[in-house]
Amino acid sequence: MNRKLIFPILLVLGCILSGCVATTKQETKEETGTYTQISQDEAKEMMARDDGHVIVDVRRQDEYDAGHIPGAILVPNESIGCDSPEALPDYDQIILIYCRSGNRSKQAAEKLAAMGYTNIYEFGGINTWTGEIVTETPDAESQEGNESEAQEMDEEKQMMKLIIGETEVPVVWEENESVDALKALAEEKPLTIQMSMYGGFEQVGPIGQSIARDDKQTTTEAGDIVLYSGNQIVVFYGSNSWAYTRLGHVELSQKEMEDLLGSGDVRLTLRMEN
Repeated sequence: MNRKLIFPILLVLGCILSGCVATTKQETKEETGTYTQISQDEAKEMMARDDGHVIVDVRRQDEYDAGHIPGAILVPNESIGCDSPEALPDYDQIILIYCRSGNRSKQAAEKLAAMGYTNIYEFGGINTWTGEIVTETPDAESQEGNESEAQEMDEEKQMMKLIIGETEVPVVWEENESVDALKALAEEKPLTIQMSMYGGFEQVGPIGQSIARDDKQTTTEAGDIVLYSGNQIVVFYGSNSWAYTRLGHVELSQKEMEDLLGSGDVRLTLRMEN
């Protein structure tokens, strides 16, 4: 063969082979920098392995009792603070985290990663889970007490309603002094706040007075409700990074939040209901 033809042929073969590799390789994991987000199919594969992993449900007790993934332990997102949870003593253990829709599980994953846990995998919400689900069946003596406790929790979580424009939206409120102060204001009369778009990712409005604040949150996502400077409420339909006091989270998708908040200034109402 003509030696002058050898190099072009090798070059073409190299391009073809590299092209095949590029088109067949598929990365299904998304590295966030603090934890790994995986698909639910990948989670099922990991659950089938005998590697000492633990499945963590970060919803409320009543949600867990109503149905959870077999073998999952309950570590509510609201209970995760600055100290490592007693149920998770091994910082290097593989931890598979889920919630209802994928919002609280991301928050929990970020908090655990910040504590130093090294093998955290977040796989979304049980509302799209196609695998097995089990329910808790308490004995007759404790069932009545558990139902009463769950009812009290539901009433507390649903006591303060959030209306954006004319639409009431589902919210999981935090348990802190700022939320308690907002409830106190709304108990007197519905608290109506005129919001204004800002930055293409949030709506901001004044409360009318300053309330208690504890600015620990530094990252937000669509649906987050935060207190800014002690006297302003911010509702995100995009994401941002700053020092905020977390108030709660609207459990809607980013597209739904953009539809509600992304087209102009809105009116926000906080109303107490028994």
